Amino acid sequence: MWKKRYWRSLHFRIGDSEQSLVLTPRVLNHIARYQQFEPSSPEAGGQIFARFNKNQIRVELATGPRAADRRSRYGYTPNRSAEQFEIDAMHKRGLHFIGDWHTHPERVPHPSQSDVRSIREAFRQSKHHLNGFILLIAGTESFPVGLFLSLYFSGGEIAICSDS
Repeated sequence: MWKKRYWRSLHFRIGDSEQSLVLTPRVLNHIARYQQFEPSSPEAGGQIFARFNKNQIRVELATGPRAADRRSRYGYTPNRSAEQFEIDAMHKRGLHFIGDWHTHPERVPHPSQSDVRSIREAFRQSKHHLNGFILLIAGTESFPVGLFLSLYFSGGEIAICSDS
């Protein structure tokens, strides 16, 4: 059951940097469709793609979930070959892969050790020019309260905080 529609972007500060992350209504509404409100709702997820404009990272597209992904109430495993296909296709459209999103069946989500390990591994194994990858987790609360956002890189993590 999809509960809320988002009509405006949400803005977030990236640590103490001058950079900000913007989640567009298109992205917020896509992710909100998969929030786990029902006891039978499985986790869902995908990738997030952005354009860069000075100090702003504007997230314009969220993909997934895909039919080939494995989903359960407390787990989500993406189809890696489908993800690479998306990355290549979006890059041709001028959109850059910047991280992953998925849902958790909790009001205010927190990453599991597996979530953190997965995003750090993706950062280390990918060819890119980014300082880190974003991990976005959507809980059942309305956004921005129901969102966990952080930037992960090989050496650590930078919190991403709501300006909205």
